Amino acid sequence: MATSTKKPAGRPPRRPLDRDRAGSATRRLRVGVGVMLALLLVIGGRLLLVQGLGVGGYAQAGLSKRLQTTVLPAERGSILDASGKVLAQSVIRYNITVDQTTASNFTEYRRTEKDGDGTKVVTVSRSQAISDLAGVLGMTVDQITSAVTGDKRFNYVARNVTPDVEGRVSDLAFPGVYSEGSSQRVYAQGAVAGNLVGFVGSDGTGLAGVEQTQNSQLTGKDGKRTFEIGADGLRIPVGTDEYTPAQNGQTIKLTINSDLQYFTQQALQSQVDRYSAEWGIAIVEDTQSGNIVAMADSNAMDPNDPGKSAAKDRGVRAVTAAYEPGSVEKTLTMSALLQEGKANPLSEYTVPPTVTIDGQTFADAFTHGTEKRTLAGILGYSMNTGTVLAGQALSKQDRYDWLTKFGIGQAPDVGLPGEANGILATPDKWDGRQQNTVLFGQGLTQSTLQTVRAYQTVANNGLLVQPRLIDGYVGANGTEHKAATQPSNQVISKATAQQVKDMLESDVTKGEVKPAGIDGYRVGAKTGTSEAPREDGVPGYDGVTSSLIGMAPMENPRFIVAVVIQRPKGDIFGIGNADVFRSVMSQTLRLYNVPPSSGTPAALPQYAQ
Repeated sequence: MATSTKKPAGRPPRRPLDRDRAGSATRRLRVGVGVMLALLLVIGGRLLLVQGLGVGGYAQAGLSKRLQTTVLPAERGSILDASGKVLAQSVIRYNITVDQTTASNFTEYRRTEKDGDGTKVVTVSRSQAISDLAGVLGMTVDQITSAVTGDKRFNYVARNVTPDVEGRVSDLAFPGVYSEGSSQRVYAQGAVAGNLVGFVGSDGTGLAGVEQTQNSQLTGKDGKRTFEIGADGLRIPVGTDEYTPAQNGQTIKLTINSDLQYFTQQALQSQVDRYSAEWGIAIVEDTQSGNIVAMADSNAMDPNDPGKSAAKDRGVRAVTAAYEPGSVEKTLTMSALLQEGKANPLSEYTVPPTVTIDGQTFADAFTHGTEKRTLAGILGYSMNTGTVLAGQALSKQDRYDWLTKFGIGQAPDVGLPGEANGILATPDKWDGRQQNTVLFGQGLTQSTLQTVRAYQTVANNGLLVQPRLIDGYVGANGTEHKAATQPSNQVISKATAQQVKDMLESDVTKGEVKPAGIDGYRVGAKTGTSEAPREDGVPGYDGVTSSLIGMAPMENPRFIVAVVIQRPKGDIFGIGNADVFRSVMSQTLRLYNVPPSSGTPAALPQYAQ
């Protein structure tokens, strides 16, 4: 029986090429699945970021792009005089602008309006919106149509509208219509107290006067209004609408009486013009409160246009200009002698034409022989020689100490820029001449307000009250508070002050200051003349500083008036400030209803018996 060689039926054996093809397909499948899984992972992560973790950030970014913000300028505080008259104030105004590309390309829009105690969203046609805007701005429909129609990205619709009108425009939510605000500083009284008030720069920052020193109190904090607009430029009526009101600055109330300030400035300017002087100063102060009720500079600056004034005329010379006071300082020397018990008003002195001490010779401005004078007569005729003789009873340290007690060498600090301390050297630096010239107002410098402060002390029974220019502050809510006051101190006794007042009154009744007298009122006064140093860098002098300071009524002095003019032209013996003093003091007494004087005026003997 033959054996069969046929193989059993079944799966044929694989060839090597088939195995390779199968493996490659498997690998491709695995790679494809892996790539798909990776893509799904990326897409899933992206969805997670967008829909989960990143929602707030992307939403905020989108919102930020849709927000429109308008700055609401804060109002700078006003500056008022003592009676509340406005010296400086800010006026907030807005320009209404439009993006015509937005304002021209809509037929209607939705806006939110008040509905009783709530609000409602209404649909407004373009024609109605134009009519509404015309009504708010007080313009015609044709004017508004012309202003908002076109292809300009920026155009003015109206200028200088009030904050109330701007708010009503904003409530209309007219597509593409916006506002820009600005603050304008206005000085209603012009040059009246202009140097005291000062002015602001283009950015609204104070650059002079009270505007400068009180800038932080006057400056407010801007507010803003933010609303949401869509991609089409239309405001979203139910979107973000936030309003942060501006916080206005504080109002500052001065002690100045603007009516008296005007009068004083006019009287002073007439005197400066009369003598072709370089400049002039006049101050009126209440002796009891220290309130400065007038402080005038010649060539007064108008803060509405400070550029029209020379830079040297924009400050307040009453506090910045320090000069040798001259004979008005003799009153301080007399006060020291009386308080120390070294003399009394009727103490007698033999006064020769000249006095020589330690090799230094002193003379008077007028020619005289050897005379027997009372201390009152030495002051009444302003004798340098007699003052030096009497002053020998005071040591050098005494002289210095008394000057400092009266505030010489110390700026009054009334809230003005550049207040001068003046120059008062210590006794160890005085030479043989200066130690005696300080007795009659040479060899030292001081401002006019420092001199006024010293005389106020005498007028106020020996009590030095620091002068005041800023009376108080009024907040945006109307709350008022007084400015802090500096401490007062008793410099000389009441009895000594009365003796000095009698001597000053005798200057007017018996001495050389008779022209300062005022009918119906008792007046005390003293004149002063000193040499003015050259300002061109060359040593020496080229003119004089002429001054007069006085008080009234002498039975209870209420006011002090000081008048100073620099480098007047003419004979110094013919130059006097008595007419300006008399005019300003008379006006002050009338304005404040000070009754006429009572009692008998002091008339101390000027010559020894």
